[in-house]
Amino acid sequence: MTLTDRDLERYSRQILLDNIGRCGQEKLKNATVGLIGAGGLGTTASLYIMAAGVGKLIIADCDVPGLSNLNRQILHWEEDIGRTNKAESIKEKLSSQNSDIEIEIITERITDQNISMFDGVDVMVDCLDNFNTRYLLNEFCVKNRKPLIHAAVEGFYGQLTTIIPSKTPCLNCIFSGMADKKIFPIIGVTAGLFGILEANEAIKLITGAGEVLAGKLLFYDLLHNNFDIVEIKKSEKCKVCADMRHIKSKKK
Repeated sequence: MTLTDRDLERYSRQILLDNIGRCGQEKLKNATVGLIGAGGLGTTASLYIMAAGVGKLIIADCDVPGLSNLNRQILHWEEDIGRTNKAESIKEKLSSQNSDIEIEIITERITDQNISMFDGVDVMVDCLDNFNTRYLLNEFCVKNRKPLIHAAVEGFYGQLTTIIPSKTPCLNCIFSGMADKKIFPIIGVTAGLFGILEANEAIKLITGAGEVLAGKLLFYDLLHNNFDIVEIKKSEKCKVCADMRHIKSKKK
């Protein structure tokens, strides 16, 4: 799809950027982004991905908004509590901000039986709060060669990386066997910041602007303003991406 006059006006400020321009904006318009989790990370990431002009968003979440969510999940409001599903709530707000974007929602829990609903996406964004589903998402992305943007937050702390299957470590290489906490402390600004950083990685992946965090893990402690980026390497013993590399080499 080519850009319309409406697109040219709406996205005029970012089209002025040399590393996006009209070509990059067309790439955004023709891209589909999948996002799992419509909470603190997901509400912020989806808002900025949509605002940048990505043509289609597929958002999955099976939960409903609660009062304790509202300190960080910025697209859920008091009126949504007990009224609707989080994916439905987020779609309402995003559609009213940009009616030109196609938004598809999934209101069931993501399992190995239905994750194929994301077969058509160009980029996946991990906005989850548990590693069980993250590992499932990671396997899907590795198997289907889909870039995966991962973020995780707790308290004033967050981490971020972009996984390019067959080129970078996968999530299982980096965080094998992580246990989940049922309830963990979190302040809204941490989720907001890392949701924005996930959106930025998605925009860069689609347009080719700048460099993504491929093979790198970003850490940020907001409480003490400590920021670091470390190099990460593949695990040759990884049961997910090592096996996939073996299968790929045999096909050759």
